[in-house]
Amino acid sequence: MNNLQIFEKMEFGQIRMVEVDKKPYFVATDIAKCLGYANTSKAINDHCRWVTKSYIPHPQNENKVLEVNAIPESDMYRLIVNSKLPNAEKFESWVFDEVLPTIRETGGYIQTTNDMSDDEIMARALQVAQRKIESKNRELEEKNRFINQIASSKNSLLVREVAKVISKSNGIIIGEKRLYEKLRLWGLVFKNSTEPKQLAVDKGYLETVEGTRETSTGVFTYRTTRVTGKGQEYILKRLLKEDEEQISMLS
Repeated sequence: MNNLQIFEKMEFGQIRMVEVDKKPYFVATDIAKCLGYANTSKAINDHCRWVTKSYIPHPQNENKVLEVNAIPESDMYRLIVNSKLPNAEKFESWVFDEVLPTIRETGGYIQTTNDMSDDEIMARALQVAQRKIESKNRELEEKNRFINQIASSKNSLLVREVAKVISKSNGIIIGEKRLYEKLRLWGLVFKNSTEPKQLAVDKGYLETVEGTRETSTGVFTYRTTRVTGKGQEYILKRLLKEDEEQISMLS
C-alpha cells in the first residue's frame, strides 16, 4: 500500500498525498473539494488527464483500505486554474509554497521495518539521498534548456503568470506570493508592495503597465507590475543558482 501523508489547513480542509511510482499523487476529491467544485466527479473527469487508482489506510479500521482516485501535480494544477473559487489563488499559494516543498524536503519515503538494523536503515537512507541528488541534477539540466527558450522572449508576463510557468515547466515549486518575496529580497520590488524599484526598471527586468477600471463610483487608474523576457531569464537563473547551492549541501 502506498505511503500516505496528510496536509491540512483550516481555510481549505484536508488533502491526502500518496506515493505512486515514487512520485507524489494527491487524492483527487480532496483537491476538488478544497477548490470549491460542486460536482467533484465532473471536475475530475473534465480537467484531469492522469487519474490512477490508489489505496490508502481506512481512517476507522486499520485492517481495511480505501480505493481512491489519485492525480499527479500536473492535474492538480489543472484543477486550480479552472476553479472559480475566489480563494483558489490562496490555495495555490498554500500548495506551492508549503505542501510541495515539504514533500520535496521529506521525499524519498524511507520505508523501514522493526527488524531492520541501524546499518540497513542507514544504507537505505543513503540510497534515497543519492536518488535525490541525481533527480536534482536532471532538473537542473531541464531548467537550463528552459532558460535558453525564454531568453529571447519579448512578451512580458504578470508575476503570477511567471510563477505558474516556472512551477509547471521547471519543477521549481513557487507561487506568486513567494516569488514576490524573492523579488523583494533581491531588491527589485519595494518592501510590503508589488511596485518595482527603479533599479529593476532600469535593468529591464520589470515594467509597470497602467490601465483603467470603471466602477459604480467612477473610473480608476491602476498600475500592474509585469516581468519582461529579460526579467524572466534573470529570475530563473537566480532560482537555478539556489538549487545548485542546495545540491552542494546534499553532496
